[in-house]
Amino acid sequence: MMRPRVMFMAGAMLLVGAASLEAQATRAPVRRPPVRPTTAPAQPPASPAVMGDDSLTMKFEVSGIPVILRRVTANNVVAANLYLLGGVRQLTPATQGIETMLLEASERGTQKYPRDVLRTKMARMGSVIGVSPGVDWTVMGLRATTTSLDSTWAILADRIMAPRLDPAEVELIREQFVTAVSQRKDSPDALLDFMADSITFAGHPYGLEPTGTEETLSALKVSDLRTYQTQQMVTSRMMLVVVGNVTRARVEKLVRESIGRLPRGTYAWTLPEPPADLPGAYVIAQRQLPTNYLQGYFHGPQASSKDYASLRLACAVLSGRLFGEVRQRRNLTYSVNAPFVERAFSMGGLYVTTTQPDEVLAIMQQQIRALQEGTITSDGLDRLVQQFIVTYFLDNETNADQANMLARAELYQSDFRRASRFVDELRSVTPEDIQQAARKYMTKVRWAYVGDPSKVTPARLLRF
Repeated sequence: MMRPRVMFMAGAMLLVGAASLEAQATRAPVRRPPVRPTTAPAQPPASPAVMGDDSLTMKFEVSGIPVILRRVTANNVVAANLYLLGGVRQLTPATQGIETMLLEASERGTQKYPRDVLRTKMARMGSVIGVSPGVDWTVMGLRATTTSLDSTWAILADRIMAPRLDPAEVELIREQFVTAVSQRKDSPDALLDFMADSITFAGHPYGLEPTGTEETLSALKVSDLRTYQTQQMVTSRMMLVVVGNVTRARVEKLVRESIGRLPRGTYAWTLPEPPADLPGAYVIAQRQLPTNYLQGYFHGPQASSKDYASLRLACAVLSGRLFGEVRQRRNLTYSVNAPFVERAFSMGGLYVTTTQPDEVLAIMQQQIRALQEGTITSDGLDRLVQQFIVTYFLDNETNADQANMLARAELYQSDFRRASRFVDELRSVTPEDIQQAARKYMTKVRWAYVGDPSKVTPARLLRF
């Protein structure tokens, strides 16, 4: 993160000896140029701001970096999320995990802040800096008070601009990462997520793992991290979203005097290519467990599509019906749902943990068919939308969550103002839209299964 810079100014004193009256009388008058007042170096003109629908949110640029600022005066917490765009598209099969490893290693010290100094300052301020890798971008975000923002930002910025990358410290980070990835095999849900994502996006960048694999993490060298930092930490890959009680002038100063000095680079954000239209498939990992884990995904629409909101609600309807039928009526599980995953290209899914997967698969197929062939009532949809809106905003009420909402709207839909229109977009969905979304997208499910293979019939997995 970024560090405050201390500027020292030294004044010079000119001592002039007095001349005798006689000497003054014999000298010609000395003409001196007029003294002009000194001025500070001119700052580049501020870019015009695009105002949001709520009048408290604006978008502008600082040193070529897009900045979205939402002024929130209700609390003294500031969330500043720096988005490194591209996500897994910046990786190759051999470099999976490199960006996450680099950013985490930067917490072990930078050129201005040795490890112990960095940690002491962060602890004293009570601030937090976190790294969140994703398929479309990586977020390096801070949470600070308004009084500690400048100092926290200085640390964040230096972690981006000048990580120390001491070989011994990098090796500790590598060991932690490899251990965490290897333990994924010990957690059925973690293994299920990895397998389901991999099979759903086979051949697509989304199939790469932003946190890396045991093989790639073990092979990465310190020189690889340094090269990646030099090539990829460029302003064209960056977008900053700030939510809190902070002024535009303050944000501009922080950015201009830190990450704004990085090279521009040639990156340009675009939505990824759509994933291939793959047929239904499955992958099985045999485990002796008290229950079996099933997760299937199907491809959804691009985030800018009108179908995005329709499929989101269709998944909510299906999730409620599965809960009622599988858990409440038949007591076949303690956990079942139909998730909707927000990405540039979304996906919907089916998840359950159960001792009787074949029976649950039959119910899932029946409930999808009912959604595709029938329509819910308008009153039922209105109640669902209202409940969904309340839950969604409760889940996105913090400053950090609001920053993510603004970022998704800007990057997925090319306009941060779409975040404030989210409710209207949901309310514009009709029962027929939900039916059409179910027909169009709830098909060709690609499954991951962790558990006893004898408990599931592969042919059932291929019927979706």
